[in-house]
Amino acid sequence: MSEADRIFERFPPFVREYIYTHSWDSLRGIQVAAARTLLDSDRHLLLTSGTASGKTEAAFFPILSRLFENPSHTVAVLYVAPLKSLINDQFARMEELLEESGIPVTHWHGDVSASHKKKLLETPSGVLQITPESLESMLLHRSNDIVRIFGDLRYVVIDEVHTLTGSDRGNQIQCQLSRIARLIGKQPTRVGLSATVGNPALAAAWLAGDSGIEVDVPVPPAEQLRWRLGLEHFFIANGEGEQSDDKKPLEGAQKVQIDAGYEYMYDCVKDKKALVFSNSREETEFLTATFRQIAAARHDPDVFLIHHGNLSAALREDAELKMKDEEKTVVTCATVTMELGIDIGRLERVLQNESPNSVASFLQRLGRSGRRGQPPEMMMVFREEDPLPNTPLPQLIPWGLLQGIAVIQLYVEERFVEPPRQKTHPFSLLFHQTLSVLAAAGELTPAALAARVLALPPFACVRKEDYRTLIISMVQHDFLQMTEEKGLIVGLAGERLLRSFQFYAVFKDSEDFTVRAGDPEKGAAEEIGTITTPPPVGDRFALAGRVWEVEELDIPRKLVYVHPVLGKMQVSWPGDYGEIHTKILQRMKQVLCEDTVYPYLKPNAAHRLEVARRLARNTGVTEHSLLHLGGSTWCLFPFLGTRSFRTLRRLLAANASALGISGIEFEGCRYISFHMEQTREEFLSRLAEVAAHGVHAEELVFPSEQPLFDKYDAFIPAELLRRAYACDRLDPAEVAKRLDELLAE
Repeated sequence: MSEADRIFERFPPFVREYIYTHSWDSLRGIQVAAARTLLDSDRHLLLTSGTASGKTEAAFFPILSRLFENPSHTVAVLYVAPLKSLINDQFARMEELLEESGIPVTHWHGDVSASHKKKLLETPSGVLQITPESLESMLLHRSNDIVRIFGDLRYVVIDEVHTLTGSDRGNQIQCQLSRIARLIGKQPTRVGLSATVGNPALAAAWLAGDSGIEVDVPVPPAEQLRWRLGLEHFFIANGEGEQSDDKKPLEGAQKVQIDAGYEYMYDCVKDKKALVFSNSREETEFLTATFRQIAAARHDPDVFLIHHGNLSAALREDAELKMKDEEKTVVTCATVTMELGIDIGRLERVLQNESPNSVASFLQRLGRSGRRGQPPEMMMVFREEDPLPNTPLPQLIPWGLLQGIAVIQLYVEERFVEPPRQKTHPFSLLFHQTLSVLAAAGELTPAALAARVLALPPFACVRKEDYRTLIISMVQHDFLQMTEEKGLIVGLAGERLLRSFQFYAVFKDSEDFTVRAGDPEKGAAEEIGTITTPPPVGDRFALAGRVWEVEELDIPRKLVYVHPVLGKMQVSWPGDYGEIHTKILQRMKQVLCEDTVYPYLKPNAAHRLEVARRLARNTGVTEHSLLHLGGSTWCLFPFLGTRSFRTLRRLLAANASALGISGIEFEGCRYISFHMEQTREEFLSRLAEVAAHGVHAEELVFPSEQPLFDKYDAFIPAELLRRAYACDRLDPAEVAKRLDELLAE
């Protein structure tokens, strides 16, 4: 009998029946490896394998088998996921698996009814599926009940680990698990699930946290890549692209028909069940509206849905349900919210608008298609302004196309995936957890508070003197209050924060206005989503792929009442687009240097790359990082990722006088331009002197700066924010190495 057969025989009847029902011929390798760890050891487990490879079942088959043999008298399994939609999807799958087992499963997040939650609180048992925010609320408001709810907790399953490692939200989960373990007096077995992990050792260390337990990381078998990929490129004719101001939406389809790129994208997904990814909500909104315009012009049915974080739960869930319906052919335009492992059934194609910003994101998005035996299929489409005769050199390079090729080639050639970023000074989270821990405890001495909070894994690098600075500031601003007995309690300002449901989330949220369509007086106002800044009555804005005209504003209640109108508009939300790894920029340069013919390039893209390569060679971009653009203008092509590029830019600005440069400008992390009245050799000589001094991150953060990025940064002393910026947002080592290479050219 094989190992897989022996493991199968150890599964209880309801698990075996589930396997039979789903017509699985045998257990997959990852399922055998997971069962080996979870059935026969107490080690943690990190499962990394491709999308739709059965990771969830691999974790839960052995977990439920042990639970079936030895039932728990409290919640036995805690499943933590970053998205409500992912929890809803897994809840439906778990219900099917557990139907005959007698093991209950409960999902818990902001959209779940109170009666559903009350049932679990009355009789805590089985599997609890929850978001980090809801778990924070439970630790804060039910701290005295944690032992009754989780006293016999056996397993913690964390889904989509790659989205959590190195982020405040992931660090929040580490804090939560550590706090629960202290309260119940034991360490449950942790299981991490992820399709894309760039550095399994770092991810395993994150998963282990402060548990002191070894993590098994089964190595999945080497995959044979079976992809259907296509990259195509289009120019937007000058003066004929989509243009609109904030008050005059485009109407009709005449503007759309001349944009070959949008027409091509529409044809890529026509009559297919497809996902269309963009890198921002703005692009997603505009593309959805464009597709609807094209459909109207061609008299095609409107099959276009939209999915992003600012839409109402009802609209997002409607898109998810229609994507799962095998009878419907729909196209959903989405952001990262559809990138994660929600089961959307048979998907024929993924369309990517421009390049993903990471290899991990590319793999996640590609993996949404090609299930049930078919290879994944993705088209990437790039649109670029047709250059004018006087367009500067840096803007003649098709950066987006180069990035798309680099992302693909890095995985094809090296199986490279970005390693998780480490955040060593998460002061915003430290502020949050200080309030949460103290509110749950009631009152603690400063020493006891420091002992509890600084012992949490994310704060291992925080110095005691820095925490003392934070505590003093929190007392001074009434977030904390010192009692006559020299104990600390939550102050009035802290109480105001704790009273808001928004406190539970550690990611930055904006004070959005809720948009409702319909007649508020008749009580028929459908929620559409949220916007950051409401326009005046009579003005229009875009949301959910449509245009709305404002009928009424209720500022105190943050409500906007609207009705739909025809047309299309641009829309914007605050926020950044994430970081790009240096390996991607370096591979982009290699794309320009090499003569490789990439088989997935369509005719326009292949021609555009050929032109770009000739341009790069004729102008010296492939040979020299520093180029003279004419007059006093020079351009530096460092080919560094976001963090290192930011460091170099600051280094140049801090030493502008010594370097003899001025008017520093930059574009993303692509190039830096500046003015100077000296030769290349003179500049490089001065740069060598700067490099000889070394690149010191703390010197690149100015004394007057107060870098505000994370949710509670506004409440953090400025000197701590500057230290965090230097440690977590700059990369002096990589810049020092790049300067050595530049000086050697």
